Amino acid sequence: MDRSKDDNNYVYYWVGKNIRKQRKLKGWTQRELAEKCSFSENFIGDLENETFKTCSLNTLYHISKVLGVPLKVFFEELDESDFKKKK
Repeated sequence: MDRSKDDNNYVYYWVGKNIRKQRKLKGWTQRELAEKCSFSENFIGDLENETFKTCSLNTLYHISKVLGVPLKVFFEELDESDFKKKK
C-alpha cells in the first residue's frame, strides 16, 4: 500500500513497518517482543498494524532499546519488497 507524505498517518505506517522489520530480523515473534518489552502481544500487533494511530516516544524508545537499534531506524522509509515472502 502506497502512503503519501501528506497523509497525517504516514509516520505511524512507517514506524509500524519498521518495528515489524526489526523484530523479524531478530527472528522474534510478536509475543517474544511483547514479553521482552513487558507489553501485551496485542499491543505489539497493533503497533505493527498500518492503521494504528498513536504511540508515545517513550514507548518507541523502549522498543528500540529492546531490539538493539537506534530510535531513528523506526522513522526510515523502506522498500515494500522487504515484506514480500521469499520463495
